[in-house]
Amino acid sequence: MSYIRPSFRHPLLPKNEVGFTKADYEGVISTLCAGCGHDSVSGAIVQACYELAIEPHRVAKLSGIGCSSKTPTYFLRQSHGFNTVHGRMPSVATGAYMANRDLIYVGVSGDGDSASIGLGQFVHAIRRNLNIVYVLMNNGCYGLTKGQHSATADEGSKTKDGVSNPFPAIDLASMALELGATFVGRSFSGDKTQLVPLLQAAISHPGFAFLDVLSPCVTFNNKPSSTKSYDFVRAHQEATSTIDFVPHKKEIITHYEEGNSKQVKLHDGSCIQLRKLAANWDPIDRSSAMDRIRSAKSNGEILTGLLYIDQESRDLHELEQTVNRPLNSLTERDLCPGSKALEGINAGFR
Repeated sequence: MSYIRPSFRHPLLPKNEVGFTKADYEGVISTLCAGCGHDSVSGAIVQACYELAIEPHRVAKLSGIGCSSKTPTYFLRQSHGFNTVHGRMPSVATGAYMANRDLIYVGVSGDGDSASIGLGQFVHAIRRNLNIVYVLMNNGCYGLTKGQHSATADEGSKTKDGVSNPFPAIDLASMALELGATFVGRSFSGDKTQLVPLLQAAISHPGFAFLDVLSPCVTFNNKPSSTKSYDFVRAHQEATSTIDFVPHKKEIITHYEEGNSKQVKLHDGSCIQLRKLAANWDPIDRSSAMDRIRSAKSNGEILTGLLYIDQESRDLHELEQTVNRPLNSLTERDLCPGSKALEGINAGFR
């Protein structure tokens, strides 16, 4: 059996502003289970990058280990890629970003990869405000190793073979807010209308952009009792707002009534247009976002959408005050400018 997509495409396929068709953003054919939510997330990434007219070679995609970490094979085949070891994707992404700030970094991880073995790496990537879109495909189980509970599995939930989980779940979106993440969102793999603009906004955000995407495991964790199943999420999902991403190059117009909408401006001039649905919630107030998540959880709801954004975010390069050029492009002359330059630097510390 071949998992390679045919190279032939209809010559009249529509192209975006940089001359690529949507097919140019795809990868090989997925080998994940039929109906896996992860494939829908891959499709949303393809759609987001195509609509933003991002040249594929400007993207670096990184992942750890797990079903979710296989997905970079299924999108953006012309981009840079690095499949790391279990839980260590953030440290590799940090090194890559420090070396070349000109690329757009998309990190893909799972709840096992990030909430267990990689939890410390996840924490420090947030702390450093690493400029990366961190997509967590969250299904509450280890799907690659037959469905054991992950750290995001809800207390009392049962595996396919009937084993009950005695531990409370780790909510990575709440943790990201507590730790100071500058962009936090949550979505559902089955809601492309919400997920695509969230991805576009995350790509445009200068700093750590975390997206917790509930992505059901159809083989091991799609039971009626699972809070990560298709039926449960659809029945209990409450959105913060309806979302529209408006690139800077397009005219920004609002059609919402005054008082019901909010326009969040990003650093490149693009905007996220929000029509408020959730009560007592402000996307630029961290405390408001945390309170709203807690309220939703106590009511048995799953809050989705843009939860929080820091409009004054400063990423790792800004915090470290590095040069504007990618560090991997600096020559020996740049790094060793001579004794006179060194004397001037030393004099500045006297």
